[in-house]
Amino acid sequence: MLSEKTIRIVKEITPLVAANAETITRRFYERMFEANPEVKAFFNQSHQHTGGQQKALAGAICAYFTHIDNPAVLMPAVELIAQKHCSLGIKAEHYPIVGSNLLGAIGDVMGDAATPEIVDAVSEAYGFLADIFIGRENAIYSEQESAPGGWIGTRAFVVTKKVSESDVVTSFYLKPEDEGALPPFKPGQYITVHIDHPHTPTSPRNYSLSDRSGEPHYRISVKREERLQPNAPEGLISNHLHDAIAEGHTIQLGPPCGEFTVDPKAVTKPIVLLAGGIGVTPLLSMAKSIIHENPEATLYFLQAARNSSVHAFDDELRLLSAAGPNVNTRVIYDAPLADDVQNGKCDATGFVTTEMLREWTPFSEADFYFCGPKPFMENIHACLAELGVDEHRARYEFFGPKQELTSSATG
Repeated sequence: MLSEKTIRIVKEITPLVAANAETITRRFYERMFEANPEVKAFFNQSHQHTGGQQKALAGAICAYFTHIDNPAVLMPAVELIAQKHCSLGIKAEHYPIVGSNLLGAIGDVMGDAATPEIVDAVSEAYGFLADIFIGRENAIYSEQESAPGGWIGTRAFVVTKKVSESDVVTSFYLKPEDEGALPPFKPGQYITVHIDHPHTPTSPRNYSLSDRSGEPHYRISVKREERLQPNAPEGLISNHLHDAIAEGHTIQLGPPCGEFTVDPKAVTKPIVLLAGGIGVTPLLSMAKSIIHENPEATLYFLQAARNSSVHAFDDELRLLSAAGPNVNTRVIYDAPLADDVQNGKCDATGFVTTEMLREWTPFSEADFYFCGPKPFMENIHACLAELGVDEHRARYEFFGPKQELTSSATG
């Protein structure tokens, strides 16, 4: 346990750290990548380039310092980060590297204000949190390795099929090169693709599994991200997968990870899945798994897309809706093509609104899961707040560093 002195000091310096948090985290990454370049491969450089990773770490530090006297509040965040760490292969030996560079960055930014007493307190606080992460991550690694067909680290998979789902989304069907068993996964989890790219060697990327567990393959469905600058890291790997990885090619994968999941057999009340854009992938896995394992469950699935040209899985959504009267689906386009409405490609146009959810879903009792681009997420978050949906009935996932949802609902 942390000493009372450490808790007091951390509480006292929290306002100062919060005011300089992003400056500290930017300096932290600069120091670490310079002093320990071997760890750079663990980090998504597109998130570094946009500043999202620095902002996310700053938020995590502030949250920990704020709740230093009640760390149980942080356990959901610990689980999310621990799962992410295990997807990347982070081990106990990496924590001293992070700790030394974080303390160095605090000293660089705070200067003389970082007294030896403060440095000692922050060091103790970091060590306490590191032990929590190491313990949870060791348990996750043990679960992964002991699962039927399980593994830790990377495993070679063959692309057995490559399917275009829309103008911008392609699915990759993957089977183990060693023809061994596939471990089961929880619907909503992701796997990590390790690509040897000439610009970012062994760059890891997380992609949600978009099919149900129990199939003889894993499936990921990748959106081709637009590259606005030729030398920028954003979209580098998604474009490489679309353009350079073909059927018969072998890629390295990490085992399934992630805490944004649902247990299909435990669904006892209505469940509403709200997907925006490529955020459909984990939710489609959830929907297919629930229908397969719990066919009596009441399911609502809404998919929002720009229009039919970029709408992925429209055929699979139709199959979902045909599964039974307890499965309800809806498609909404916010920028429909000229004949999308006439040809029945969508059920509505515009954006998801509070009134739409009020009329279409059993919002007073249902559990909600949602995933998509940030504007979509902000809107859904605000709509559910307006409907009075308790936070314990609303779960979501961002594709990238965790962000706050603060915008107002549309409508």
